[in-house]
Amino acid sequence: MLEAKIREGILHDIVHFGLRIVIGVAFIVHGFEKFDPVFAGYMPSFGIPTEMAPLIALAEIIPGTLIIVGVLSRIASSLLATIMMGAIFVVLKASSYTGQMGYEYPLILLAANLMVIVIGPGRISLSHIIKKIPRVLQ
Repeated sequence: MLEAKIREGILHDIVHFGLRIVIGVAFIVHGFEKFDPVFAGYMPSFGIPTEMAPLIALAEIIPGTLIIVGVLSRIASSLLATIMMGAIFVVLKASSYTGQMGYEYPLILLAANLMVIVIGPGRISLSHIIKKIPRVLQ
C-alpha cells in the first residue's frame, strides 16, 4: 500500500543533479590546482613524472565539466573513478583511512563516481534534453 516512488519524483532529480554538481566542482577545483608548479614539484615523490601534471589536470577538469552538464556522464565518471583508484593506491598507497595521507576523501569521490556510472546522468541533464544520445554513452 505504501510504496516509495522517489525515483519518479522531482526529489530524485534534484538530489541526483546536486550530486553531479558536487562531484564536478570537486574535480574541476582539484584539476586547476594541478596546473600549479608547486604541485608538479611534488609529483616525483609520488612516483609520477612532473610532465603528467597538465594531463592529470585536464583528465579531472574535462570529465568534471561533462558530469555537471550531464553529457557522457558514465564515461567521464569511469575516468574519474580510475583517477581516484590511482590516488588511493599509487599516491596514498592505501596506508591510512584518515589523517594527512588518508584515502577517505578519494574513496568518497570514488563511491560518488560509481553512483553516477550506475544511475546515469538523470533527467536534469543535457543528455535527457537531447534524447538522441544512446544510453550507453550518457
